[in-house]
Amino acid sequence: MSTLFAKPLPGGSLLMLLLFLAVLVSAIGVSYSAHWHRQLLNNLYAELSVRDRSQAEWGRLILEQSTWTAHNRIEKLATERLSMRIPDAAEVRMVAP
Repeated sequence: MSTLFAKPLPGGSLLMLLLFLAVLVSAIGVSYSAHWHRQLLNNLYAELSVRDRSQAEWGRLILEQSTWTAHNRIEKLATERLSMRIPDAAEVRMVAP
């Protein structure tokens, strides 16, 4: 009763099987690594896009703040809404500390 499984494998066949499995595992590892790298790169570009939008908004807010706090605008609002005016020199009194 001679079956295929009863015969021992030649020494080279076992080595070839191990090498094939190593190459297969390595190929799967390279494929997974490339996929993971692409995902990280996509996440990086998404974060860079968020950063750029935030910087643009920050610039707009700084510009708006400088507009709202401009001296001539504040002076105009004080004059119109609060009826304030710059005092004459005779009206200014110095107070000693």
